[in-house]
Amino acid sequence: MNLVVYLIVGGIIGWLASLLLRMGTQQGIILNIIVGVIGGVIAGLIFGHGISSADPFDLTGILWSLVGAVVLLAVINLVRRATVR
Repeated sequence: MNLVVYLIVGGIIGWLASLLLRMGTQQGIILNIIVGVIGGVIAGLIFGHGISSADPFDLTGILWSLVGAVVLLAVINLVRRATVR
């Protein structure tokens, strides 16, 4: 059951991160989930918070996961721009 909750929360986090970086129309639900979950893992590794914590509804963990997802999307944008030029 926790896996389903993590995927839903990860999808919402990825969607919010894509809205913050104005990439909402470029991504689908699968990429939003992937970005949100990987962002949570990044936040868990770097900051010790994120969706890798025990409680998926911890507001602090959700905010750190959002930060991790935004950082991930920013890096992806930089790589895309570097390869296009």
